[in-house]
Amino acid sequence: MSQRVAGGEEAQGNVVVLGGYGAVGKAACRVLGTRLPGRVLAAGRDRGKVEAISRETGGKVLSLRLDLDDPREVGRALDGARVVVACAGQDDVGLARECLRRGVHYVNVSASYEFLAEIERLDGPARSTGATAVLSVGLAPGLTNLLAKRCVDVLGDVRSLDLYVLIGLGESHGEAAVRWTVDNLDKRFAAPGAAGPREVGSLEDPKATVFPGGYGRRTCYRFNFPDQHIVSRTLGVEEVATRLCFDPAWSTRLLALLKRVGALRMLRCRGVRDTLVALLTQVRAGSEGFAVTAEAEGADGRSFSCSASGYGEARATGVIAALVAERLHADPSTLESGGVYHAEQVFDPAEILRSLDEHGIDVDLCMVD
Repeated sequence: MSQRVAGGEEAQGNVVVLGGYGAVGKAACRVLGTRLPGRVLAAGRDRGKVEAISRETGGKVLSLRLDLDDPREVGRALDGARVVVACAGQDDVGLARECLRRGVHYVNVSASYEFLAEIERLDGPARSTGATAVLSVGLAPGLTNLLAKRCVDVLGDVRSLDLYVLIGLGESHGEAAVRWTVDNLDKRFAAPGAAGPREVGSLEDPKATVFPGGYGRRTCYRFNFPDQHIVSRTLGVEEVATRLCFDPAWSTRLLALLKRVGALRMLRCRGVRDTLVALLTQVRAGSEGFAVTAEAEGADGRSFSCSASGYGEARATGVIAALVAERLHADPSTLESGGVYHAEQVFDPAEILRSLDEHGIDVDLCMVD
């Protein structure tokens, strides 16, 4: 089944999922198709693949052959859209700007802090048309942001916040996600702290936590995820750190060792990075699962932690993006003035997190000391 949106009143109200046949986009389409049958379009350059998504969902998701490099095709798709979910073209500022200029709500799964900062600068244009952009809707940023907000909601004044991410290397991760990880393996960055930003390095400053999902106690290392920079601003927490580990555990220990002996400096060569990206997109090891934990200490000495775990990082990102898009589609007047926001600024984290259970993502919101 194929549909090309040509505009007009009869086409208004669609949710267009860009990259609808990728791992993230496919998951978003499947969730949205059950909630908004006939109003969801899986969009992408490969006609056969978008039509396959439509068949797999029994026609609940429609197909749209769309070349993002063709402004005319993009324009026709946006003419019929209420919400765009960018699972492809997610680092395209021009595409985001065009959506907001047309008054189309915009959801983006990007994990690039530089890109997210550029979209934040579109807050004024978004408000002028009443369009809402929601960022940080993946795993980190995204799920970690919501868990962080839950900590703040419970404790009130939070003095410090530690975010932990475990990613299974058994999953087939997309090239863009692998490249982002490789590019950050030997990176130094300014992390938020009580005394102001301080420079830290990836795969340094280890700290252990207990993950849900049967992973147990793992040692994690600092990593330049955008969530720590974002929630420090949006939630007003001065001391925030995000740490990462992989499953299997030996892979994390190996990377930390390579960092200590200076071997990761080789990644400063583009050719070496390209070779490692190609290798990691093919090699599978460990589980296909993920787990995230947020641990907060309140100004009054109380502490609170909450966590989530499941299988398929890409699928989880698609599910979260779909839940956000559904809410924008159902009640676009939630933020009548429009603007650019991160997920934790717009939605009740407990409500979103609880709704993840029906999609196989286990959430524990009730660990207080």
